[in-house]
Amino acid sequence: MTSALSTEHFTATQNACKLCAPLGAALVFKGIANTVPLLHGSQGCSTYIRRYMISHFKEPLDIACSNFGEDTAIFGGGANIKLAIDNIRRQYDPDLIGVATTCLSETIGDDVPMFIRTYQADHRDEDLPALVHVATPSYQGTHMQGFHGAVRALVSALAEPEPAREPTRVNLFAGMVSPADLRALRTIIASFGLTPVLVPDYSDTLNGPLWTEYQRIPEGGTPVAALRQSGAAAASIECGLVLAGAGETAGTWLHENRNVPLHRLGLPIGIRQTDRFFDCLAALSGRPVPEKYTAQRGRLLDALVDGHKHLNGVRAAIFGEEDLVAGLAGYCGELGIVPVLCATGGGDGRFARTIRRVVPAAQHDRMQILEDVDFVDIEKALADMDVDLLIGHSKGYTMARRLKKPLVRVGFPVHDRVDGSRLAHLGYRGAQQLFDRLANTLIEEKQKSNAVGYTYY
Repeated sequence: MTSALSTEHFTATQNACKLCAPLGAALVFKGIANTVPLLHGSQGCSTYIRRYMISHFKEPLDIACSNFGEDTAIFGGGANIKLAIDNIRRQYDPDLIGVATTCLSETIGDDVPMFIRTYQADHRDEDLPALVHVATPSYQGTHMQGFHGAVRALVSALAEPEPAREPTRVNLFAGMVSPADLRALRTIIASFGLTPVLVPDYSDTLNGPLWTEYQRIPEGGTPVAALRQSGAAAASIECGLVLAGAGETAGTWLHENRNVPLHRLGLPIGIRQTDRFFDCLAALSGRPVPEKYTAQRGRLLDALVDGHKHLNGVRAAIFGEEDLVAGLAGYCGELGIVPVLCATGGGDGRFARTIRRVVPAAQHDRMQILEDVDFVDIEKALADMDVDLLIGHSKGYTMARRLKKPLVRVGFPVHDRVDGSRLAHLGYRGAQQLFDRLANTLIEEKQKSNAVGYTYY
């Protein structure tokens, strides 16, 4: 008996432009006070995620694991997860354990919610930490889907029904942004006389001061008590026009189940989206925009006028997670940069529509939008394009090196530089810093490539 080999092409991901779903969930749990993330799966998953997060944030961090082996993959991981929770309680005494599944535990069909209910029933007379589960199989999701899913899981599991309304309280679901940006957003909201509750808030847990002795769980993060009172807020602000794979988000869940008004805005990158963010805060607080931010906006506009000659007409390729790419593409349009390529490793159908909505219509015919692609796909597309600049995270470095194009690092991960936690992009000040990086990168490239070289511009 003979058989013919299939002639169909097989497409595999090579150097993915995305990360795994449990990574996004683990990052969210690291932004909750006195919390330990627990991955239900093999040790390799937790090691990979720790490696990526440490290389970006330059901070030590613990991620627990239920330690799957061959027998667990066959018979299930119920006993493992119960033992893991026991060990975490004994060693860390946390307020919350965030349980995220991995590909292996999802593939064998472990009923994690049932495992958690059984554990709680078996220890009903003990003071247990909150146990929050989120399903994060990477074979059908990205790190951003894991991130949004974990935020929603926290709110839906913990928000108490019928709380007394707090008129100055504002929930902020900012998305996956840098610790520097989280601190800036918290300060901006407080300047309007509002009480910000950021979910998550890893600005201190993953970017804290130097320790004099090791801390098993770093200080900082959103308190569990604040999550329980999230239904008491006067409003929720959700940053993201795509919110990849989120379905029902934390903001929509609170709106539908706790009657908390929801304001969905784009990431406040650049002038237009930052204006919308400040206008929303002014409306919620009944106060005008504080003068210091009006001055920041004015200084930003002055800088754009001074430096437009370096950016106008520049052709850029932007890659990364969906909402960040959309925010950067909109800001590039404001600067006169043409985003000739916008690419993401995710893809749920909303990305292309969002990009076209935020980029000036005059640039649409010069722009290519790619979803669900890897860096091989992106590099092939760029081979036929004349681009001046790449904007995205460090996984694009080897591509930039081969193409001999400068790369401005934005997003996650930034693991070949030391400033990943301190990069600011949001608000007028963040836009100013990003403008300076873009303009200076282009100036430096011209100086390097010119035979004479310029010492004065």
